[in-house]
Amino acid sequence: MGLLQWLPFVLLLVALLLAPQYLSDFRLSQLGKFLTYAIIAVGLDLIWGYGGMLSLGQGLFFGLGAYGFAMYLKLQASGGKLPDFMFWSGLESLPWFWAPFQNPFIAVVAALVIPALIAGVLGYFVFRSRVQGVYFSIITQALTLLTSIWFIGQQAYTGGTNGITNLGGAQLFGKSLLSPEVQHGFYYASVVALTLVYLLTWWMTNARFGRMLVALNANEARVRFLGYDPVMI
Repeated sequence: MGLLQWLPFVLLLVALLLAPQYLSDFRLSQLGKFLTYAIIAVGLDLIWGYGGMLSLGQGLFFGLGAYGFAMYLKLQASGGKLPDFMFWSGLESLPWFWAPFQNPFIAVVAALVIPALIAGVLGYFVFRSRVQGVYFSIITQALTLLTSIWFIGQQAYTGGTNGITNLGGAQLFGKSLLSPEVQHGFYYASVVALTLVYLLTWWMTNARFGRMLVALNANEARVRFLGYDPVMI
């Protein structure tokens, strides 16, 4: 890829970095959300566009990561007390699996690692069983639906249908979650995350991995015949 071909990407990145200077807080918040959705789109383009596997479970992995950090923010907003939905549901103490999320570092790590582990385990068994085509899509959609039903049914532990709300009292780095500094920080984090994901995906698709992914999409049997294990790819 020549330097000239990178020019539109660089110009777009500069425009995104300067956006807080000319957009209102509301517009900036909306743009930040669009950027996070773009991360999902890049991932879907990799596995569907290159690998030919339509995953209907991207929302599950995306949501679990967001939920993990929201647990930390909820504990912050509660000021050391039991979260409101737990109190309304009759709980008297914080569940054990919520306790680690009082630490922001653990919350961030869990938000990244837990969805990756679930996706890795699911992918291993699905590809080892040679599930392909529409059946792969059905499995990912079913897993997403089952997880959603389970979360909704666990009102006392997850917030049920409402989820985790009322985070206005939370703080990050000594600043209110609703302060312009924190909101701008979230926006810049979205820009950096999308940039890194895009560059990583570009590198993967132009490396040996990308060629193997395209080969699997074209003819998995031939890839196996050549001695490669699709499960490991």
